[in-house]
Amino acid sequence: MCDTVVVVGADGVLFAKNSDRDPNEAQLVEWHPASDHPPDSLVRVTWMEVPQTSHTYAVVLSRPFWMWGAEMGANEHGVVAGNEAVFTDQPYEEVGLTGMDLLRLGLERGRTAAEAVSVIVELLERFGQGGGCGLERPSFSYHNSFIVADPEEAYVLETAGRHWATEQVTGGARSISNGLTIPAFAEAHTDPLRTKMSACRIRRARTEAAASRATGPGDLFGVLRDHGETPRYRLLTGGMESPCMHAGGVLTSSQTTASWVSDLRTGLHWVTATAAPCTSLFKPVRVDEPVDLGPYPTDRFRPDSYWWRHEIFHRRALRDPESTFPRFGPERDTVERDWLADPPPATAAFELADRLVRSWDERIGPVVDRRPWWVRCYWARRDRWAGLADRARRRAISGR
Repeated sequence: MCDTVVVVGADGVLFAKNSDRDPNEAQLVEWHPASDHPPDSLVRVTWMEVPQTSHTYAVVLSRPFWMWGAEMGANEHGVVAGNEAVFTDQPYEEVGLTGMDLLRLGLERGRTAAEAVSVIVELLERFGQGGGCGLERPSFSYHNSFIVADPEEAYVLETAGRHWATEQVTGGARSISNGLTIPAFAEAHTDPLRTKMSACRIRRARTEAAASRATGPGDLFGVLRDHGETPRYRLLTGGMESPCMHAGGVLTSSQTTASWVSDLRTGLHWVTATAAPCTSLFKPVRVDEPVDLGPYPTDRFRPDSYWWRHEIFHRRALRDPESTFPRFGPERDTVERDWLADPPPATAAFELADRLVRSWDERIGPVVDRRPWWVRCYWARRDRWAGLADRARRRAISGR
């Protein structure tokens, strides 16, 4: 489950997205330079091969570790894109392009937002969309909607199987979530039950209303961090009613595993490269300024992974947000305000954020888990799968 927002104003375009996936599905930020490719060559995407284009543009992407495609990203020409899972009345193909594949292919091949949309549509009609899209449930599949933007304009693209519809965003805020929103297309193709279970209409109303007041990227940080004063959990769906999503439902659940904001007026992008924007810092990145974030993460904890180091703090802080958040939130906000006023080099920002998160982890000290019992059970299982439960036991025995 995800949320994507675009704001088209008189002075330019802003974009933001939360990527909500399985809690141990680490996501990495990576850079790919522009490249030329031989005639008739192929590119292997997540589940199939497709013809490669003669030239691909430089991109910075945020993608789940096991996929070729990306949840969100930007290219050297200032095109950005984010996708959403949507549930429709059309059949799900056993093998095809995933929404994440389509997004990355659009960014690598589209010089403008309109070109990127055309790339996605052409590939969708030719190859279809399908294949497994989940880590915990490998057979989980869905169709996709997208927001694609550049410094001049933005589009919503919604799909159902190989069918599609587009809408140009001509002004103001526009949000998409896990349901179709273009009226005639939605009426024709929505799966009402699965759409309702995703709580997408609740989240979309919150993000669109908040984004309508946004004047800069800092305001969109707040949109992506929104879960009211503190996270709330429902028994069946966990925290799925909030844009800043925290997993913990017994029927269906999802966790924000990465967040992204783009200011297309300046060409600067802001990424967490970590889960849970409420416990993270948004760091500035540029398409032409790669950052070494260590080895690629997987679904198992490793201390040299940037994403997993943050999980130690994130998972402890979420045990009792009412007591932990006030101990680091003010400093987080102050640092981000300084960065927004005078953006540092990306490497320096990531290094400082890493040090701050380590200090916040020490600052919050021992935390009693005050979440509902079903949420505690949910996370205990994911910690065991990731190897974090063993690490916690070793720390307890050593007294550290």
